Amino acid sequence: MTLQGPAKAGHCVRRNMWGMVGRWKRWALIVSVALAVAIVTVPAVRTPILLAAGWALVVDEPVGPADVIVVAIDAGGAGLLEAADLVHSGIATRVAVFSDPPDAVDREFIRRGAPYEDAATGAVRQLRSLGVETIEQIPRTVAGTEDEGWVLPDWCVQHGFRSIVVVTSADHSRRLRRVLRRATNGQPTRVMIRSARRSEFNPDRWWENRTSIRTGIVELQKLLLDVVRHPIS
Repeated sequence: MTLQGPAKAGHCVRRNMWGMVGRWKRWALIVSVALAVAIVTVPAVRTPILLAAGWALVVDEPVGPADVIVVAIDAGGAGLLEAADLVHSGIATRVAVFSDPPDAVDREFIRRGAPYEDAATGAVRQLRSLGVETIEQIPRTVAGTEDEGWVLPDWCVQHGFRSIVVVTSADHSRRLRRVLRRATNGQPTRVMIRSARRSEFNPDRWWENRTSIRTGIVELQKLLLDVVRHPIS
């Protein structure tokens, strides 16, 4: 059967999408194999390769005075510590964390009357203990990096924020910057990315333990996919 008109166009779009996914999977496999080979080869060869791979994930922009410091959802305790340090150094007086609505397991704890504290509430408590007085929760559900790109620009516009510092984990910082650059293109908000200094991922030694190896390979694959999907970003 020969497709015509909209049906043919839709078929071509789906075929191109599957082709892109196929290419991405092949490149992801190539990256994984190359890094695995680099990890087990002699230090004189592997060290420069692995250093370059580690630092490909990391960006740490100079930060200046901002309206608010936003702790990204992946930043963890290292991000909270970094945000508190930035407040005490005079970068901003306000810190924002993403809300954390209860999931099915959380609701079951609540139903049974067990003590329950969501991640956002715990983050607020920890920030207060670190001397941060003004804390906001961004009242939207965010599941990942792309969602942060959708949520943050609108939230900044609603609150009139013209400059923000986003604190994130080191391994996630470059990909998050790419996402937020696309999301804020044409908007007045200036976004500065800060890698949390106490992040577990160390770009200079990430291949020395199993957890960091897993993190590094996964994040490199995600970064590669982002570059493939958005070459100019």
